[in-house]
Amino acid sequence: MVGEQPNIKKWVVLYPVYINSKKTIAEGRRISAAKACENPTCLEIVDCCNYLKIPSAIELDKAYPRDFMQRGRVRVLLKQEDGSLYNPAIGTRKQLMHQVAELVPKHHGRTTKKQEPAANSTAGPSKSGKSGKKKK
Repeated sequence: MVGEQPNIKKWVVLYPVYINSKKTIAEGRRISAAKACENPTCLEIVDCCNYLKIPSAIELDKAYPRDFMQRGRVRVLLKQEDGSLYNPAIGTRKQLMHQVAELVPKHHGRTTKKQEPAANSTAGPSKSGKSGKKKK
């Protein structure tokens, strides 16, 4: 595949919504919420596929049909031309989704971002200086 352009039209499509624990089944999640990960990106999915030694291609210009604001999808090739699997542990789309959802939280880009959001927790509720009772 180094010198030739692969025909990715026949590859399996994997949208990030499929493994997003924040989405419902009606919104497009395909695996259980307990096994899904929180807000995966296409780049994280491609990195996980590379780690699993599975050929993948990213399509950033494509959108998920149910949520067209969700941009990007990943094409994955599970089987070689002779029918054998690239990764013997992953033979189906579901197995791929479970493996990727397990690896995305361990992604190197996610481990550094988690400690930032709690910056404004020191400020308490502001009071205007008035008490709750009315003066007579």
